[in-house]
Amino acid sequence: MKKVYSHIESIKGSVITVRATGVTYGELAEVKTRFGVSLAEVNRLDEDMVSLQVFAGGRGISTGDEVRFLGNPMRVSFGDSLKGRIFTGSGEPRDNGPTLSENLIPIGGPSVNPTKRIIPREMVRTGIPMIDLFNTLVKSQKLPIFSISGEPYNQLLARIAMQAEVDLIILGGMGLKYDDYLFFKDTLEEGGSLQKTIMFVHTAADPVVECLMVPDISLAVAERFALKGLNVLVLLTDMTNFADAMKEIAITQEQVPSNRGYPGDLYSQLASRYEKAVDFADSGSITILAVTTMPGDDVTHPVPDNTGYITEGQFYLKGGRIEPFGSLSRLKQQVNGRTRADHRAIMDGMIKLFSAYRDTLEKKSMGFQMSAWDQKLLKYGELFESEMMDLSVNIPLEGALDKGWEILAACFEPQETGLQSKLIDQFWPKKA
Repeated sequence: MKKVYSHIESIKGSVITVRATGVTYGELAEVKTRFGVSLAEVNRLDEDMVSLQVFAGGRGISTGDEVRFLGNPMRVSFGDSLKGRIFTGSGEPRDNGPTLSENLIPIGGPSVNPTKRIIPREMVRTGIPMIDLFNTLVKSQKLPIFSISGEPYNQLLARIAMQAEVDLIILGGMGLKYDDYLFFKDTLEEGGSLQKTIMFVHTAADPVVECLMVPDISLAVAERFALKGLNVLVLLTDMTNFADAMKEIAITQEQVPSNRGYPGDLYSQLASRYEKAVDFADSGSITILAVTTMPGDDVTHPVPDNTGYITEGQFYLKGGRIEPFGSLSRLKQQVNGRTRADHRAIMDGMIKLFSAYRDTLEKKSMGFQMSAWDQKLLKYGELFESEMMDLSVNIPLEGALDKGWEILAACFEPQETGLQSKLIDQFWPKKA
C-alpha cells in the first residue's frame, strides 16, 4: 500500500521535508500541489525526517500538500525502442515521441563485479589523429576531457559520436544551453548518427535534480545494452555542472561544506559514475568520455582535481585542439603495440620533434637567430598543427600514420628523425 502524508514539515527551495516511516533512500514520491503533481526523490533520511528533492522546484508547494511515496526508486524504460530518441534527465520524452513505460530498470546501481571484467585490450577508433595515433582511446576506458569555457568541447563530442566505431552512443547532457542541445540534435540528425544514439539531456532551464540523474540514467541504460553484447560509448557533458548541482542541493540541505563549498563526498559521487566503465568477459563494453570544465583554467579546482584520481588519464582541450602535452591515455600501451609496427615509433618520434618545435618558437619570440635546423622545426610544427592537431581532420589510424611519415619526409632527412632504420626502410615515402 502506497503511503500518503498530508503535512510538509519544511520547504527550502526545491527541498521539502516530511515525517515518514518505512521510506528508503532514492525512493520516488508524488507531490500534489495546486499546480498539479510533481515527482520528488528521497535524498536524505534522518530517523523519521525525510527530505525530498522536488523535480519541478518548490514553487507553489504549501505545508498542507500531499506527498505519496511510490515504493520504488527512479526507473527508466529499456529496449531497442530507445535508439534514436531524446529524453529529459528524468527519462521523459523531449522529442515529442511516445512515453516509454515497458521493461523498467532501476538507475544508480553498483558498479560491475570485478570478476566479470576483463583487461582492456581493444581500441576505439574515432578518426581523430590526436586520439587514435597519439592517445588511443581503449574500450572500457574512463577519460575526462579537461577544458575551459569557450572551447569547442561539445563540437568534439559530436564528432566523436558520429565517427566512433562503436555499436551505440549514449549522450548525457547536463546544464546544456538550449543552443547546445539543438546543436547535438541537428548535427547527429544531419550526420545520420542519431539512429545509433540515445540522448538524455538536461538543459539549464530544467529542474536541478534532473541534472544529477543524467549520468545514472545514461549508465544504467548503457550497462543493459553492454550485457546484450553491444560496445557502448557514453559521452557526458559537463561533469562540472553535475558537481555544481550536487553543491546547490547540499547547500539547500545545510550540509557541512568541503573544499569550495562542494559536498564532502564529491570524490565518491564522481567515482561511482566513472567506475561503471567496463569490458565484460562474455558480452559488450562501456567506455566513458566526460567533459570536465575547469573554472578559471584551474586544474586544482575540486572537480578536475578529484576526477584526475579516478580516471585513466585525460585529454586537455586548449586553443581549439587536443594539447599533446598534458593529454594522456594511460591504457594506450594496451593496444598500440598491435595496430601497426610503426605506431609507437611515430607517436614518440613526432611528439619529441614537436616539443623541439615549441622550444624553437620560444627562441624565435625572444629574437634569437634561427638556424637551418630551427627552420626545419618551424616548418614541421606548422604542418603538425594543421594536419594532425586540427580537430577538423578526419582520417583513419592507418591514414594518420602515413600522414605522419609524409610530414616527416617533407621537413627532415631520414637520419634526423631519430627513428629506427628498419622502420624508415619500410615506411619512408618513396620519392616520385
